[in-house]
Amino acid sequence: MPSLFPALTDHPGEQEALRFGDRRMTYAQLATAAGAVGERVRGRGRIAVWATPAPETAVGVIGVLLAGAAAVPLNPNSGEKELRHLLTDSAPALVLAAPGDDLPAALDGYERVDVDVRAAGPVPDDRNTDAGEPALVVYTSGTTGPPKGAVIPRRAIAATLDALADAWQWTGADVLVHGLPLFHVHGLVLGVLGPLRRGGSVRHLGKFSTEGVARELGAGATMLFGVPTMYHRIAESLPADPELAKALAGARLLVSGSAALPVHDHERIAAATGRRVIERYGMTETLMNTSVRADGEPRAGTVGVPLPGVELRLVREDGSPVAAYDGETIGEIQVRGPNLFTGYLNRPDATAAAFTGDGWFRTGDMAVREADGYVRIVGRKATDLIKSGGYKIGAGEVENALLEHPGVREAAVTGEPDADLGERVVAWIVPADPDAPPSAEELAGHVADRLAPHKRPRAVRYLDALPRNDMGKIMKRALAHD
Repeated sequence: MPSLFPALTDHPGEQEALRFGDRRMTYAQLATAAGAVGERVRGRGRIAVWATPAPETAVGVIGVLLAGAAAVPLNPNSGEKELRHLLTDSAPALVLAAPGDDLPAALDGYERVDVDVRAAGPVPDDRNTDAGEPALVVYTSGTTGPPKGAVIPRRAIAATLDALADAWQWTGADVLVHGLPLFHVHGLVLGVLGPLRRGGSVRHLGKFSTEGVARELGAGATMLFGVPTMYHRIAESLPADPELAKALAGARLLVSGSAALPVHDHERIAAATGRRVIERYGMTETLMNTSVRADGEPRAGTVGVPLPGVELRLVREDGSPVAAYDGETIGEIQVRGPNLFTGYLNRPDATAAAFTGDGWFRTGDMAVREADGYVRIVGRKATDLIKSGGYKIGAGEVENALLEHPGVREAAVTGEPDADLGERVVAWIVPADPDAPPSAEELAGHVADRLAPHKRPRAVRYLDALPRNDMGKIMKRALAHD
């Protein structure tokens, strides 16, 4: 297949490729540093990468990919039990890390290679590597058991990034800024490999801050990628930060993903900046499936339309496809296309269960679809579809309604068993003022007025903070066991 990164393999020049704080690398420097990594890992199979937010991570992953090997990004925040599981399951030949990184005991016994960003190896050439060869093994969050390693082939990376280039009009002239972790699809594939495939550049903040966003967007960056927690902090900061508002107003594209961005935050950002955040939808196993297009209508609360090359359908509980899209009928999203993973490492049983007989991947995400193709996700099948009194209620729309109440800072909605209703709607609330939280009756009425009486919360529980993972997603299983 053609090179994953033509700007690195075909006469790399002096254009800036990476920036982490004051550490910068041109395409020429990145190509030779990645080439040096490639010389160490070629033919070694799977290679673990200690994925800190640093240029060594980017150089390491690029070097592995251009050498035709498969990178296994490791979350530096993993606990020892989880890390040992990942290592036992993936059996890496060695681990790449930045010089001076203090690696945990779980990595004792594994060969370590320090990534030297100043090294000069031969410019790599990956054009003879088969499109179906593994490029990454990325581990799922493990909410229903030990994390599973999704094997992502080279063709999936190319297909997803090219489809996003079409949807977002993404070119080599774009400069992306983000502060996402680099052990996940969002931060690594979209946030680092995406700009490099286009021949553009990425500025990583190291750690997200609204000050960093304002600085980089104000200094020539054109795109911002973030998760809802980040955009919520931006929305909270905008009223008192005119420089942030000005910087966001000048961006070409603001993109949110990894979880639903509440409509309330959409509206606050649009009111302060005149710019709409667009959302996209993907998973570790599928990379990207849908997005609001740069030249499309930015509807808050939707994840847009299927990307080029992606087939998408909604399926009822009995397995039959939803025949006509009306914006109301809920079904499970199933997808098919070149963006999909090839399977779970060492888990043929889980792989077989994830696909239908005719090749559709069962996402477990529930959604409705408008007649014009726009998709609105209502939640996960396992945690966000609440069956109450004969109705199917999506947790997401109830959460959005709760967040419109001025007394609510954060909200999550789950279902719990109820003898009369089957399940009842439970709201978990972080109040704006802990000393004067809105009452359960007030919140129930607020939701009933905006949606329908059967969607109102029947119980309200107050928290100081919602449990979230590294990507800012609310961990609802933790709520259910509180």
